[in-house]
Amino acid sequence: MHVDLVQLAGSRGRLSEAPSVDQVTAEVIRGAMETICFEMAVYVSRTATTPILNQSNERNATILDAQGRLAALSVGIPQFMLTSTLPVRFALDFLGPEEFHEGDVFVANDPYHGGGHLPDYNVFAPVFADDGNGGRRMVLIASIQCHHGDTGGGVPGGYNVTATDVWGEGVRWPVLKVIDRGVERRDVLYALQANNRIPSYIGDIRAQMGAAQLAADRLGDVVARYGTVTVEESVDYTIDYAARRFREEVAAWPDGVYEADAYVDHDPLGNPDIHLHVKITVDGDRLTIDYSGSDERPEIQAWSTFGNTRGYTIGQIASMMDPEIPKNEGFFDQIDLVVPAGCVLNPSPGKPVSAGTHHPGADVGEVIAVAMQDVLPDKAVPQSYKTGIPTIIVGTDPVTGTQFTDHSAEVYAGWCNAARGMDAWGAQNASFGNLWKATAEINESLYPHIQWERDYRVDSGGPGQWRGLCGSHYEKEVCVDAKVYTYVVGMKYPMPGICGGLAGEPNKMVIRHGSADPFTVRHTADWVPIAAGERIMYDYGGGGGWGDPLERNPHAVLDDVLDEYVSTEGARRDYGVVLTGSLADLTLAVDHDATEALRSERRGASGA
Repeated sequence: MHVDLVQLAGSRGRLSEAPSVDQVTAEVIRGAMETICFEMAVYVSRTATTPILNQSNERNATILDAQGRLAALSVGIPQFMLTSTLPVRFALDFLGPEEFHEGDVFVANDPYHGGGHLPDYNVFAPVFADDGNGGRRMVLIASIQCHHGDTGGGVPGGYNVTATDVWGEGVRWPVLKVIDRGVERRDVLYALQANNRIPSYIGDIRAQMGAAQLAADRLGDVVARYGTVTVEESVDYTIDYAARRFREEVAAWPDGVYEADAYVDHDPLGNPDIHLHVKITVDGDRLTIDYSGSDERPEIQAWSTFGNTRGYTIGQIASMMDPEIPKNEGFFDQIDLVVPAGCVLNPSPGKPVSAGTHHPGADVGEVIAVAMQDVLPDKAVPQSYKTGIPTIIVGTDPVTGTQFTDHSAEVYAGWCNAARGMDAWGAQNASFGNLWKATAEINESLYPHIQWERDYRVDSGGPGQWRGLCGSHYEKEVCVDAKVYTYVVGMKYPMPGICGGLAGEPNKMVIRHGSADPFTVRHTADWVPIAAGERIMYDYGGGGGWGDPLERNPHAVLDDVLDEYVSTEGARRDYGVVLTGSLADLTLAVDHDATEALRSERRGASGA
């Protein structure tokens, strides 16, 4: 089979005419690469020792070609799609391809050289194959990026949200060669360990190193089977295919200019109303996303790096498109992205970014969905979350006598928006629904605490024709004296409703909950002490609803009340549904006449 392809700008330039690889072979090779990406991710889960790496799915495995173009990836954290490729490109540009050798492995974590924030460590290894002239050349690069529990710097846990610059947040590694032609650099590995508080950190880095080496071996087998040129042409083919499919989908969207605003409650210092603005232009098959007008206040402390912003942008747009389109360089290159230097979504070098990688980074998905809700109502679902940062608890482990750092990575629910035709469901929407959380039992076995409560919050899901997911009520008792460090948003600006739906309930967090001296977090908890036997309470916010709540099927509201997602009072207040009978004895029923009368009255009042 011979296929006609249009060479993309930025292609290797090696081919003077369309690739000769057939479509079936190209798809088989793409499938093999995606399987190898999945193997990389699983390898880390099975060999890393800390819950963030072995439980949370906060990772992304990718395969790039020798020029740094993304060829394939695994299903991990979507914003990692870009922040895991740009550090590799920096290494190629800074070191030059001549510094990449067979058996090499590299490490990078620098937010200002393509990354998101310092806890995100990228480990990558080149793949070499016969060049057809008796030599060897680099063909592919395997990369695995994971979030780690510490970065050095001023505070434990990797989140120094009150740091005045990125250096106060931890150690920056733009690119390090940790294995040189198959030989470990013990000096470099020791330097990495010496700048991290967690003893198992270097073991987790080794887990990533092993995953990258495994992928390099597997990819070497693929190249040996199909040939170097065939593999390279397959990458060209899939990149071109993704670009073409992207353009076809955008061409079906209504042309126009669509704008929206979104806000983050505050930065970690309490500066209020961090502003995001987007202008989305659809012009034929071209898509421009412009963040001009977003906050530029120099005193604020909420900064998302360009790579992080780009990753969240791509993730939200990908969620609004046919999922069968491959997520590779061809997909990403079709967006004209404008992010002015100096705004909160593309800070000047040196700004602190540990908190901003979440907010305003995650809020990019919200502002895009709000902008597109009237023209793509079936697809404009915010793929975002409203958390701040993880709740970090530090104390002394009574068993080992050493310091522990608990990132509170247990399962909770919150922030998941409804979509047209579907109520929100599941546990949570953090990181596009892909951020898994460890069970309470796993974390209780690792850290001195007890999880007492973890349940949905009644009436917390945003009302709508389709209902947002309920948030959850979470209580944890610490068993030793400790300190709590965190940053909370989503109290003033919860998850928004779409197309007439209402917002979800806001977040609320109380440290020393139920004691004589509770501490309600207003923006940042800066190492708030908590005594053994005291509790942390977190009411996670709900997702926004979709559509007018008065259009919701009354029997769906009745089901929600029976399932304790909605109260009987909430049914009447939020949905205009009148119920008779008792929930306690399960005799509830819809009073259709009273419901229709109440809804008509509210519609009339709204119209007036």
